[in-house]
Amino acid sequence: MSGTLADEIRSRLGDLSPAERKVARVLLAGYPAAVFETVATIAERAAVSTPTVLRCASRLGYRGFPDLQAALRAELDARNASPITLYESADTGPGGETEEAAGDEGRLQGRVALIQQALSQTFHEVSPHEFETAAELLSDARRRVHLVGGRFTHLLAQYLGLHLMQMRDQVSFVPDRDVERTSVLTQLTRRDVVVIFDYRRYEAEMTLIAELVHERGGKVVVFTDPWLSPASAHADVVLINQVASSSPYDSLTPTVALIETLISAVLDLLGPDAHQRMKDAEDIAHRTGLL
Repeated sequence: MSGTLADEIRSRLGDLSPAERKVARVLLAGYPAAVFETVATIAERAAVSTPTVLRCASRLGYRGFPDLQAALRAELDARNASPITLYESADTGPGGETEEAAGDEGRLQGRVALIQQALSQTFHEVSPHEFETAAELLSDARRRVHLVGGRFTHLLAQYLGLHLMQMRDQVSFVPDRDVERTSVLTQLTRRDVVVIFDYRRYEAEMTLIAELVHERGGKVVVFTDPWLSPASAHADVVLINQVASSSPYDSLTPTVALIETLISAVLDLLGPDAHQRMKDAEDIAHRTGLL
């Protein structure tokens, strides 16, 4: 199961004693900074004994509190990883021992297996409720849909958006230029849905957009990785995608597959209206020489 240490703590609350739950709530309330406090400080804040803090860490599956802190450090390192740090920390990069030992076929199969695992895990872990909610929001003809992504992920926003434009009206991309972007964000209302793509080395602007949409009563759908974009805190729907790959670059393959599955679900919900829209668009494209 993918997720953060905070997710793990929440999922284990029922396994803890009442005193240990007090510790867990202190950790969650100040996450992630609270986890790096001293055991004595956490005990004081939770109004429990120091041994209770240690027992809480053990009950959560860690050898001790330092082990729990180490897990969070690893999580934060992964969350903030760049292609350079991933390359430098890789055990089997180009020319590495494993690369040299494996033949061409072995290397290819290893890379394919990694992608297959990421795909399988993404669809195994995606929440059916979140997925269906996203499909319903994107197929609601009363709503305006806006899409936005970051340095690389704007390509994902365009991929989803260009398909939606063939099926329904009122689909657009959040503009790149400052004045135009500000104008669009100023006009957001409760009838707007904003789809955000934000993956590690998260972009602060994505979080700000999500916050603005939430404040204005609109709906936010966030596509992100297992470490969760900060924009997720303001989202109505969070679709988590695995990003493991054999290179220092995160794989977008699972996200593309999830997008294509979502497109199919939206098409089903729109029904004949989408079919007519596609026919009208095809006719216009032929008449204007685009096809």
